[in-house]
Amino acid sequence: MIYNNFTDRIKSTLSKNREEQFQPFSKANFTGLSHDLKKDLIKEQINFSKQTKLHLEPINDILNAENPALQIAKLGIHPDFAHLKNSDDTEKHYIVSVFIDIKGSTNLFKEYDHEIIYVITNTIQTAAIQTCIALGGHVQRLQGDGVFAYFGGKDITTEKAVHSALTACSMFSYFVKNDLKNIFEEDGIEDIKTRIGIDFGYDKDVLWANFGILGVSELTTLSLHTSLASKMQSYAKSNGIVIGENVKDIAKLNERLFDYVRNGKGEVEKRYIFENSKKNFYYAQFEFDWSQYLLSLPNIEIDKNGNLSILPRNMKPTSLIDDLRTKATLVNTGNAFLGKSGDISSNPSGVPHQKHSFHYE
Repeated sequence: MIYNNFTDRIKSTLSKNREEQFQPFSKANFTGLSHDLKKDLIKEQINFSKQTKLHLEPINDILNAENPALQIAKLGIHPDFAHLKNSDDTEKHYIVSVFIDIKGSTNLFKEYDHEIIYVITNTIQTAAIQTCIALGGHVQRLQGDGVFAYFGGKDITTEKAVHSALTACSMFSYFVKNDLKNIFEEDGIEDIKTRIGIDFGYDKDVLWANFGILGVSELTTLSLHTSLASKMQSYAKSNGIVIGENVKDIAKLNERLFDYVRNGKGEVEKRYIFENSKKNFYYAQFEFDWSQYLLSLPNIEIDKNGNLSILPRNMKPTSLIDDLRTKATLVNTGNAFLGKSGDISSNPSGVPHQKHSFHYE
């Protein structure tokens, strides 16, 4: 499956930790992990982060996009706006802002040494980074064990940028909610969770500029919608995604995928994430049903065991069901013809479908 490399890495590390802790008369019983294991874990994790890759090639059929090379990605300088770095110039251009917050990592300190926590958090963060980059995103900064990323650029349509962001965040949410679900149970550690905020700012609403001075500076955006992405994640449920009104409008997805942010009683908790009564501006936020969105994508399948996989084009079972529905409609409307290959279609060159009557005792 897509994230097996990442879950296997964490499982292997926790297994080594348990083995060492239960060694009789081991130094680890008194002072934590042995020096040798600490060195090995750090070395292995560095190699893992450098070498492991997500296997997402077929996802390009969904997005019709090239898969950016991870090796050329750089933190903090969006390639389309790199010319603004260390200058006084500014530029207006749209962007999708994504804030991925990883929750529950502080609970790891109850059970594990720093080296173990480093492997766990770095592996999860690496999965987030690779998911964003593989789907066309740019990682702007790492915030603790969270990730702030942009989607979009000068040669990318707004629709494509929004759908890429939604797909990347949905896949990562799936990974955290399902693939990591049972890993920590044996050690009595609460689940790691994620909360994500996504918002979109149009050209007129996003200013790209260099903030700071000399080496203490960052090329980033000044935008209400960049700020709101971070704020929205605070309203997301565990493993949930909250999006801004602009994202919903541009995505043009089924309305059933969106709902107002609600509390535990089902009441609308925060309909407007930003209000400006002077300008009569009220900006709404929505909970995004990422699991149903993943199921709607033509190349993604979640099997009965909850495993996420990317299928070759036109191989998803739902596409076969849709095909059967189309043929049934042709038959019921009297527009079905049987071709030489035995396939039912609306092509009149075939043999007209004949109605049959069956009698049962």
